[in-house]
Amino acid sequence: MKEQSVSPGPEHGHAPEPERAAAPRGRRATIAPGYRRIATLVVALAFLVVFVLVGTLVRVPYVALGPGPTVNTLGSVDDRQVVAITGEPTDPTTGNLNLTTVSVTDGLTLFQSIGLWLSGDDELQPRDRVYPPGKSNEEVSQENRQQMTGSENSATIAALAFLGRPLDLVVAGVDDKGPSAGELQPDDDITAVNGTPVETSVALREAVAALAPGTQVTLDVVRAGQPATATVTLAANPDDAEKGYLGISLSEQNGDPDLDISFDVGEIGGPSAGLMLTLAIIDKLSPGELNGGEFIAGTGTIDSTGDVGEIGGITHKMKAAREAGATAFLVPSGNCAEATSDTPDGLTLVRVDTLDDAITGLTDLREGRTPPSC
Repeated sequence: MKEQSVSPGPEHGHAPEPERAAAPRGRRATIAPGYRRIATLVVALAFLVVFVLVGTLVRVPYVALGPGPTVNTLGSVDDRQVVAITGEPTDPTTGNLNLTTVSVTDGLTLFQSIGLWLSGDDELQPRDRVYPPGKSNEEVSQENRQQMTGSENSATIAALAFLGRPLDLVVAGVDDKGPSAGELQPDDDITAVNGTPVETSVALREAVAALAPGTQVTLDVVRAGQPATATVTLAANPDDAEKGYLGISLSEQNGDPDLDISFDVGEIGGPSAGLMLTLAIIDKLSPGELNGGEFIAGTGTIDSTGDVGEIGGITHKMKAAREAGATAFLVPSGNCAEATSDTPDGLTLVRVDTLDDAITGLTDLREGRTPPSC
């Protein structure tokens, strides 16, 4: 039989030894199961409270980008025309030529960022890509408004040039150490180079670049409403020493004093509405309808020569356009790869490099042909 050691007790006729009554040395006091469960619950609750506080109060260094508002450039915002033209009869328009935008959600908490990411409609981007370090939100907004103003000016010039409307080529500034100092003045309207008419900055630069440095040129200008001439000996172009250089900055302006074109796009900023604003001007100042009365949307920067540039957030813009009812979307060629990676069902993509491409693509759609696509 296996022996078992038992401490003597009263039943054996011996008095208990005092040292045997105490808990053995090194053994922890036993905690009742009920108290243990309460302690575990309190700790878990504390962690939960901390987690909720962190998730709802701590801001993450990200912004969420998603589909933004779309605006019909042929229509109105708050009862104000997006593109308003006075001083010239306009042609009736129907349908849509919508500019598109990307929404930016800032000040995200941890929980908000997780929720937006899980929604699938938004993507998270590091905040400093949208709000560069050292710039306040107001400074970024101001830059966006300035970009929109520049885009509106470029849209006006590109549209008027396409339509063959008169343009003024105005001197915006003169390099005080350049060859034109003392000859040309700010606000001079340059009309010809050596007797050859010029209306655009491209035409003037090409005429001057065709001449060697040291060549003397005669510029016809309108100064303070009066015709004048300026004689300038060309310097060498800093970018190409074999080409002539005037040393001036230029501004192209509407040359018809009776025609006024203004814009109201609400709170939208940035340069990417340029193409669609240009098309709206052309549609209103020319017979027929560019869109054939259909719902067309698009995006893209534009310069005064009609070149279309790529933009950001193309997939968000396409989604917003399709949800609004667009059936075709004008895509800058530089955005084609991204656009084809996530094209909404039912949306036809039209690839554009220039304003002429956009007009041709719209004509193809209107006449039932397949336009150039991505």
